[in-house]
Amino acid sequence: MLIGTDRGDSGGRAIEALARVDALHTGLTQIALEGGDLRDIAAEVARVLEVGVLVTSTDGRERASALPEALRGRLRGQGLLDPTGRVRVERIGTRGVLVGDGEVRTLRVAAAGTDLARLVCVRPDAPISPDDVHALERAAAVAALVITRHQAVAAVEHKYQGDFLRDVFLRRAGDEEYVTEHADTFGWDLLRPAVVVVAEIDPLAADEPPVARAVRRQWQDRFAAAWRQVGHGIDPGIACADFSSEVVALLPVAEGEEPVAGGDVVRRVVTAVAGDKGGGRRPFSVGVSRVAAGLDALPDAYAQARRAVEVGRRVHGGGSTTFFDQLGLHRLIALIPDDRELAAFTRDVLGPLATQTPEAAGLRETLQVLLDTNFNVAEAARLQFFHYNTMRYRVAKLERLLGPLSSDPHLRLDVAVALRVLEIGG
Repeated sequence: MLIGTDRGDSGGRAIEALARVDALHTGLTQIALEGGDLRDIAAEVARVLEVGVLVTSTDGRERASALPEALRGRLRGQGLLDPTGRVRVERIGTRGVLVGDGEVRTLRVAAAGTDLARLVCVRPDAPISPDDVHALERAAAVAALVITRHQAVAAVEHKYQGDFLRDVFLRRAGDEEYVTEHADTFGWDLLRPAVVVVAEIDPLAADEPPVARAVRRQWQDRFAAAWRQVGHGIDPGIACADFSSEVVALLPVAEGEEPVAGGDVVRRVVTAVAGDKGGGRRPFSVGVSRVAAGLDALPDAYAQARRAVEVGRRVHGGGSTTFFDQLGLHRLIALIPDDRELAAFTRDVLGPLATQTPEAAGLRETLQVLLDTNFNVAEAARLQFFHYNTMRYRVAKLERLLGPLSSDPHLRLDVAVALRVLEIGG
């Protein structure tokens, strides 16, 4: 009798599971046919399977959810959400992670071999069963259809928006009234004071293998989507566009506020986009313009932001955020288009110190410290942990190579500029 009862219970559970899968399939099909979105899919999966659901980007950025705050708190407590709210999908994986008595698991949402998103399922009081996984796979397939449809429409919209913003920067978009009305159709506010921000994915590191152009395009698409999502979350009126190799955003600032002193909004957005670098995100560099008070100032502000990201990466390396007003002398150096002239200048001024040898690099470091301390030999020796007599010897050697540095302020200026040129040019 017990065996028969077990068989009956097992059969009943199987029938119940099939009924849930069928109900979910019917509901999801209806959503797809009626033009529903990811929020509708998440809500239907959560209702039928009695689970919490998140639909995220491939790197864990939330796109839609039907997740009670209590379950979200469990994920946070398990370290499965980073400080910006990104789901750490790389930690969960497809095999799942236990969360108390329950389990959280991710499923890949893909179409034509391309990763589109992740479907994250949280069952609070029991493991996720194979029947649940089967139902979630159907949900992932429908989500792929919805995302593919949305991407086809969004690609056209984003291309149109990008072309329009580029025309604004080139001063060929039309008069202010037309530009304002056109921007309003995108939900953008271009009349308020703002800083132009240019963000670029950093080049591959020397130890990274080369990647195909299609992979780079996926990185750029994900990068641009992150900027749009974060910007919209802060202010729906923020203009943001993908210029193929860079993302451009207009971040609002308070009237009269200077970005270097009050760049909180910039750092807030950059921090949210970067997150904890998980989920396959690529490092990126950012350049920030001066405040543009209106439409007429946007072209110059865009040029400033591009200059800032270019020089900032040269000086500080990848992953830097550089404000145009912080560039100082680097601004002028970067305006010289002929690299050969700059190289000739450094060779003429620094002589053998312009070479890339360990000895030259060590002497350049000492020279920079001496310049920073106004040739205070005792202070320079302390900062470099040298004996005073050792520093005097190095000063004498530098003057034999370069000239009377300690007594000629004009020579010191030339040397300081040459060192900055080397810093920018690497």
